[in-house]
Amino acid sequence: MARIKQTGPDQTIYGTVGGLTYVKCKNGTSYVRSTPTMPAKVYKSPAARKRQALFKMIQMHLRHHLPTLRQTFAHEGSGSPSNGYFKRNNSALREALDALADSMTAGELVTITNIEDAICHYAAEHPDKICIASMDGFAEVFLAGEWPETIALRADNNRRVVTVPVKEKVPL
Repeated sequence: MARIKQTGPDQTIYGTVGGLTYVKCKNGTSYVRSTPTMPAKVYKSPAARKRQALFKMIQMHLRHHLPTLRQTFAHEGSGSPSNGYFKRNNSALREALDALADSMTAGELVTITNIEDAICHYAAEHPDKICIASMDGFAEVFLAGEWPETIALRADNNRRVVTVPVKEKVPL
């Protein structure tokens, strides 16, 4: 919710103005929904369904590797390690999962195994695209095929190596 200035003393604003839905007034402040109201057709187009499928698959992938990513990605300001991984690899993951998203929007069942296989296959063909470790003071590590059992973080001066065991979440 975004805070906005109240339009007048003790006035509560309700309704939609300029695509923004205003709700409640508390202590002299009106609140507005953070996302504008959009017509339903915007979310039901084939392109929108594909974007949603891609995002769901990337979420599944992130959830699967979250314990490892917490150890191999540095916090960026107030952002989480998984957000850093997503920002860094968003376009590569979307390329890797593009064909699978078409299957998902067609109604086929897509599992975490399918997602991981597609990402690993893409990484084998593009070994410098998906970064799986990015920590301050260490060289970055890229996925070059299957996810490794351990990730070796090497200090930039090559005098220090930290080995991170991969702790994949068991799929439900």
